[in-house]
Amino acid sequence: MKTKIEITRDWLPRYTGTEIAEFGDYILLTNFSNYITKFAERFDCEIRGEGGPMQTATNKNGLSIINFGIGSANAATIMDLLTACNPKGVLFLGKCGGLKQTAEIGRYIIPIAAIRGEGTSNDYLPPEVPALPSFKLHKFVSDTVLAYGQEYRTGVIYTTNRRVWEWDNKFRKRLIELSAIGIDMETATLFIVGHANKISRGAILLVSDMPLLPEGVKTQEMDKKVTAKYVDMHLEMGIQAMTDIDEKGEEIKHFGY
Repeated sequence: MKTKIEITRDWLPRYTGTEIAEFGDYILLTNFSNYITKFAERFDCEIRGEGGPMQTATNKNGLSIINFGIGSANAATIMDLLTACNPKGVLFLGKCGGLKQTAEIGRYIIPIAAIRGEGTSNDYLPPEVPALPSFKLHKFVSDTVLAYGQEYRTGVIYTTNRRVWEWDNKFRKRLIELSAIGIDMETATLFIVGHANKISRGAILLVSDMPLLPEGVKTQEMDKKVTAKYVDMHLEMGIQAMTDIDEKGEEIKHFGY
């Protein structure tokens, strides 16, 4: 195997347990196995790749969902592997920490950009290239969130490779100076690698904690409450947004800037 497409066409089925032809034109990405389970139960479809690094499910309408794992390295991997099936659009359903008082737990964020603090994306494009979503895809996403009666916030997400940073006052001060609305480990990587691979991409992020506050640092109990109260709506809005794009057949490709 000498070319990128030869490699990804071999590796995508190996990583996911799913043949290339079985993926839909539109894809939801997540970090959490319960999103896959809920999707499969709703559409009575099979979960592929159990026991492997990534799991998938695809409904009868051709919408797929992939659990690619946690972190920027995994985010880059899945956006590379998806070049094998060349999806028309990819939407990330992730969780993030809220860094502003207006980014409360349970709030949804549609990021307008992401700061590349993770380093992984530097292997794809120079640091000066902004990590941006595809505008037309986010237009559908914002319309869907409003149609479900949900408020959302927009702003810049800081993406980091650090998972345990809440104790580090220097890092916390840096986040405040950057004026980011939220922090996660995948969004900037997904946006940059998507841009490098010419894949239209977007994100709806669920605020799961407020880590700049002592009482807002995520705990097991907090995560259980957030999952029980907000995850169903998060998944439902993602399904509806991507279904609407497919049904309307509108071109959402983000041309190079």
